[in-house]
Amino acid sequence: MIVGGFGVGKTTMVRSVSEIRPLSTEETMTQAGVGIDQGPQGKTTTTVAFDFGRISLDERMVLYLFGAPGQERFWFLWDRLFSGTLGAVVLVDTRRLSDSWYAIDRLEHHGTPFIVARNNFEPPAHDLSQVRDALDLSPHVPLIDCDARRRDSSKQVLISLVDHLYSLSTARENQP
Repeated sequence: MIVGGFGVGKTTMVRSVSEIRPLSTEETMTQAGVGIDQGPQGKTTTTVAFDFGRISLDERMVLYLFGAPGQERFWFLWDRLFSGTLGAVVLVDTRRLSDSWYAIDRLEHHGTPFIVARNNFEPPAHDLSQVRDALDLSPHVPLIDCDARRRDSSKQVLISLVDHLYSLSTARENQP
């Protein structure tokens, strides 16, 4: 699951890394959304349900990617999308960090493990420790940089998520 605020790059990330042509529910924004959907300047499209992509890890194992809609009016879909989710990426844009709080809150509420990826559309104005403090992230939550437009960068984010999930699983198995 890839979650985050409106316009942070969730659709872009799914598109950049999926091995199949992603299913996208992106639609042109209309006047009906003016004053409701507060995204970055110049954004002309919006995800109205979810994005879906896939990565085959081997012949039997597949990673399914779901990009959740970022606008507040579609947040009711998130709880359904979280059902069965093994882990999530919270994609953040440091120009609008507060847009990430709801995603982090919902994941913590569901007990869904997650990592945070700072999407660098432009050179970052804050270092990662400042982002960690601003989001009030626990020290055990991985925080990494990425550029969702680049396949190699998006792939590294997903590898970091899988590594985090593996570490959590191993730690649980080793507990008495």
